This record gives sequence, structure tokens and C-alpha cells, in this order.
Amino acid sequence: MRIDQPPPTHRVDQPVRRPDLRLGPSRPVPAGSGAPDTGRLSATHTVRTSTAEYTLILNAPYELGRRAVGEALRDAVAELRAVDLTYGPNQPHSLVSQLRREEISPESYPPLADLVDRCAAMRAATDGWFDAWAVPGGFDPGGLLGGWAVERAAARLRAAGIEDYAVLTGADLVVRGTAEHGGPWRVAVHHPTDSRRPPLVLELTSGAVGTSGVTGRQGHVVDPHTGEPADRLVAATVVGPDLAVADAYATALYAAGPAGLAWFRGDSPYRALFAHRRG
Repeated sequence: MRIDQPPPTHRVDQPVRRPDLRLGPSRPVPAGSGAPDTGRLSATHTVRTSTAEYTLILNAPYELGRRAVGEALRDAVAELRAVDLTYGPNQPHSLVSQLRREEISPESYPPLADLVDRCAAMRAATDGWFDAWAVPGGFDPGGLLGGWAVERAAARLRAAGIEDYAVLTGADLVVRGTAEHGGPWRVAVHHPTDSRRPPLVLELTSGAVGTSGVTGRQGHVVDPHTGEPADRLVAATVVGPDLAVADAYATALYAAGPAGLAWFRGDSPYRALFAHRRG
């Protein structure tokens, strides 16, 4: 299945070519395409912050040079670390923690205002099922913060002239451009709970996959209407253009259950790939 826009939820294709990337309940890893040398510069780097592990895969034009590729990679990694330190709700001195203590306002820092605005927009888009203000302890953008960090790191790569890349974290990813073999990124999305099922294989030149519910942690998503841990689904996976939005939709769908599938009807650029009920 090749998509530049997300796929409809009823189509499930069998893998016909070896995927470049795999997503599933376990740590995401490059699948190993075995592609011949295409005369481009390739780089893979994994970095861990206090809350997540990220893998960046770059496929850059040779004329860009190895030094520029290395600098772009370092810049993207620095952005991921900066988001963790500056906005992480678990960091006592982060802007989010200061906002929770009412020491600052969102307007004090434009990126913080953007983060708050995104959370408000997703609360409206999901009928309140994504609600960063309903989390115990106060405002917590964790349901989309990881995706927001990845999108900011990806913007750094593009600013450095790299248009072909993949960034993976947990069971989430964002890709753009082409893989090392010159074609779309082939992403095998494994079922979040049933390893016996064949994966859904997407061919992406621009898009993101966000998943909630595969970490094994119980009660990590709260039903914002009751304050109790959500238990309608065991996992939810959403695909669309932006990882922060896909992550937020996946979190909301995990909390809302099947009723949340209504968000993806019509002309929405986001689609639910998996919404697995709890048995």
C-alpha cells in the first residue's frame, strides 16, 4: 500500500517486499533493506533522553558532505534533548513544570504557547478525550510531547538540507522522502497485541504513525471524564501527516474506545490502523 495520505482503515495488505522499517510492541528497528549503494550518504543514530529512545535514519545527497550530515544529526539530537529538558513534565525546572506551578504563562515562550495551543486543538478535535488539563497534577502534554519533539527534530533535518529521513521512537515514527533504495519508505506495522498476524505494510513518502497502549504500563492513559485509568482498548494506532497529532489521536482513541473511530471519517487526513478492544 503506497500512501502520501493515510490509508483507509479497512484495507490490510500483505507484505510483498522487504520493509525498511518495522513498528510493533517491541523496540522499533530498521528492517535492513539490503539495498545496493546508491551514491547517497546514509547515517543511523540512536539517542536516549530521560523519557524515550529515538532512532534517526538519514539518507542524504552525497554532495551535502559527511560533515554537514553529521552536523545535521547532532542538531536534531540536540533538539530532542532540549525538548526533554525544557518541556518534560517530569523535569522540575522545565517550562511545563513552571506552568503547572503558575510561575509563568504560555505566552512567555512561543514554543510553549505552540505546545499549549496544540493540546487545546486536540482536546476540541477529540471531544475532550485528549485533555492535557485533566491529568493528575495539572497540565501534562505527554500524550503528544514525544511526537512534537520528533517533528521539531525533523524540521532541523530539513533546515540542514536533508529531505529523506525516518525518526522512530517507541511504536511511533515519522518519515519523509525516500529510503536508501530510492523508493518510498516501506514500513511494516505489526499488530500491537497479536504477533501471529501479518503486518500491515505502508509505503510512505511523508507521514507519521502514532501508537498508544503497547508499553505494557497499566493506567498510563487516564479517562479525562472520570479520572480513572482507561481500559476500553489494549492498543490504538493512528497514521497521518503529523506525529504530534497522530500521537494525540492515538491517546484519545485509547481512552475513548470504539466511539473514537468517528473522528477519522470523511475527509480527515488521519486514519485509525488498529483499535484493539480489551478482551
